Order: sequence, then C-alpha cells, then structure tokens
Amino acid sequence: MNCYNCGCRLSEKNFCTSCGADVAVYKKIIHISNRFYNDGLEKANVRDLSGAIISLRQSLKFNKNSIKARNLLGLVYFESGEVVAALSEWVISKNIRAEKNVADDYINAIQANPTRLDTINQTIKKYNQALVYCCQDSLDLAVIQLKKVLSLNPKFVRAHQLLALIYIKSEELEKARRELEKCLAVDANNTTTLRYLKEINSVSALDGDRGQSAKEKRKSSEDVIRYQSGNETIIQPMNVKEQTGFSSIFNIIIGGVIGLAVACFLILPARISAAKVDMNAELKSVSEQSDVKSSTIAELQQQVKTLTSSNGELKNQVSSYEGDSGTLQAGNNLIKAAQLYIADPSKVEDIANVLANIDMENNGENISREFQSLYTTLMDDIGPKVSATYYSTGYAAYKKGDYANAITDLTKAFDFDNTNIEALYNLGNSYDKNGDTANAQKTYAKLIELFPDTERAKRAEANIAQLNAQDEEQ
Repeated sequence: MNCYNCGCRLSEKNFCTSCGADVAVYKKIIHISNRFYNDGLEKANVRDLSGAIISLRQSLKFNKNSIKARNLLGLVYFESGEVVAALSEWVISKNIRAEKNVADDYINAIQANPTRLDTINQTIKKYNQALVYCCQDSLDLAVIQLKKVLSLNPKFVRAHQLLALIYIKSEELEKARRELEKCLAVDANNTTTLRYLKEINSVSALDGDRGQSAKEKRKSSEDVIRYQSGNETIIQPMNVKEQTGFSSIFNIIIGGVIGLAVACFLILPARISAAKVDMNAELKSVSEQSDVKSSTIAELQQQVKTLTSSNGELKNQVSSYEGDSGTLQAGNNLIKAAQLYIADPSKVEDIANVLANIDMENNGENISREFQSLYTTLMDDIGPKVSATYYSTGYAAYKKGDYANAITDLTKAFDFDNTNIEALYNLGNSYDKNGDTANAQKTYAKLIELFPDTERAKRAEANIAQLNAQDEEQ
C-alpha cells in the first residue's frame, strides 16, 4: 500500500515514514475496499454474478482507483451479457492506469474482431426493439426479437428474464421455467430470476389444487317402452300379453281407424304448423347471422384503421431510435469515441466531433448509468482542451465582426467546458452585436446565475440594464 500524498510504500505505522502524512483512516478505507473486492471475487467464482456486482461496486465506492476491482467488474458484466457496461469499466480502468493494465487485452480482444463488434451492436438494437414491442403489447414480435438476441448472445441474462416474463404472462410456465434455469446457469443467485421462479411455483401449486371431483350420473331404467307418434307420446309396457282371437282382430281394426283419423285431423296440421315454426326460426337465425357478419365487418374495418395508425406511430418511434440523434446511434457514437480515445488520446478534435453528435438532452431518459459515466469521463478529459480551441477561433471571429461564426464557436466552447466564463461572456456580446437582444439577455442572465459575485457578472448586469433601456426608448 502506497501513501496517497507522496507515493512512498507505507509501513505498519499510522503515518507515512517519508512525508509524515496521517494515513490511519486511509488504511481503513483501503482495507474495506479490499474486503469488498475479495467478497466479489468469491461470489464471481461460484457464479453469483449479481452479488459480485454489488460487492465490487461497494469496493469502488471506497477506492475508485482500484484497477483490479474495476477490471473484475468489467469481466462480470461481460459474463452476464452486458458488453457496453464492461467496456465502460475497462476504458475507465485504462484511463486511470494506461500502462501494464490487463484491460488493454480485454478491449483489444473485442476490437480485433469486427464481426463481434457488429454482433454487440445488433444485440443492443434487437433488445431495445423487444422492449418497444413489450410496451406496445406486441408480445409475439417481442419473443421473436428476444430469440434473435439470445442466438447472438446466449448469456444475456436480462434478455432471458424478459422472455421468461412474457412466457409467464402468456401462461406458458414450462417455457418460462426453462429460460429462468438458463439464467441461473449464468448467474446463480440473481434476485429477479429467483422471484420469477417463485411466482411460477406458486401458480403451479394453485392449479394443482383446483381439481374437480367427478360425479356419477345414473340413469333410471323404466319397465316401459316410449315412442312418439306425431304429437302423441305412446307408453307401452314391456310385458304385453298376447291377445288372440276375434277380439284381437277387432281391436286392430279399430286401432287402425282411430290412427287414420288422428293422422288426418291432429298429426298433419300439427306437422304443418311445426314446419312453419321451424322455417321462421331458421329465417330469424339467418337474419341474425347476417347482422353479426355486418357488425364484424365494420369492426374489422375499424381495426384496420387503428392498426394502420399504430403502424405509422411505430415507424415514427423506430425512426426516433434509429435516427442520427436516436438512442442507438448515441451508443454507437460513444463506442466510436472510446475507440478513438484508446487509440490516440491526443486526437481531441476527432473525439470531440464524435461526442458532439451525441444528444444527451433528448436521450437523457434512455441512457444507462455506465453510458453517462463513460461520456462524463471522456468529456472531463478532452473538454477543456477543445473548449480552449473553440474559444480562440470564436473570439478571433468576434474581433473581426464575424458574429455568426463567433456565436457558433463560442457556444461550442462553453458546451465543452461549462466553467469557461470568458466564452459565455463573449457569446452574450456576440448576440448583442448581431442584433439578437433576446438571446443576449438570456446569455448574460445565465452568466450571472452560474458565476455570481464576479467581475464578468457585474458587467453582464450592466449590459442587461443597457439593453432594457434601449428597448424602452424604442
């Protein structure tokens, strides 16, 4: 362990034997950071990647310059499929220590394979598209995108979890369980994965208890024979004694006559009436079916209109993600800037031109914490240098009376270094000279807000008062 003040190696004493600095608290902080690092290493060895990430982040909170903790955190991110987050940690690690850093090997291993870089970009695009489909309740399309993502990056834990969540909503519990088991194979103690598995187990147990008891149905047998003759129900006992002789013949004749009379006067009119009723019922059914079909056609036409409108909105949303200022393009620009920085940190203008294409204002809600960290690191390193260059050209243009170019360059100078008070003050003067009073007052007001109690703030107040006086005279 080296002294934070002079860099000399520390002894067991609570002070530096070289410069005399008090290092008691410093030693405790470094020991705590190392303890969290060891805990993260142990968890990573047993594939508890989520726990390892938490421990390593705690280690970096106590010692942000810990190269070994930052490199290991990048490896854990990479193993769980978070390639951009891994690259962010390795780039920061290289920025802290440029020489003899194993992060060089990790970054070169990715950069040396253009196909792998393209695969990473495709994975990010397709995963983001799947999220868009989920928000629009287009779960089938989301499943297709997620399967493509996992074919490109089988260890992408978040993609497995999202696919499992879709399966749970679709009540395909076995498919969801298989996806979650794949998650556990990568990250053995992921809290989200375990919570989804618990939900599946509870639903499965509930379905098992919902059995319906079978009821035995018995049919009573009757010792009679029933049959229908027209509108008449004839009931005849099964045991009929045979009758013989004249009485039987006479009864048969009488029965035939009665049957014929019943057929002529009762059965035939009843059948005609029943046929009319059946015909009217069929006609009513056909009419109802026709009404239902007409209603269905109108409903489908309305759905076509709605889907056409939704398709237009989806195209607009896709354009916003894939446009020059979209979230995906911003990620590509950041990776390109990081590559340029790693290749040659002295090419600040090339790096600045790429970073200038990243619209942080419009993409602020969509970017991750790792994206913001990497962007801030690059801007903190090259921002003041680029700001000085733009201020020099902008101030020269202002002196020559070329206020349009002066406004452009001075604006960029302040964007790259928001502590450049001279750039902000001369930007206000350029607006004033160019006749843009409204923007001049806004710029002076911003200077007063950001840099109060300074000489430039007092001059800005005087300039605002002069502009207001000119407006009143007009």
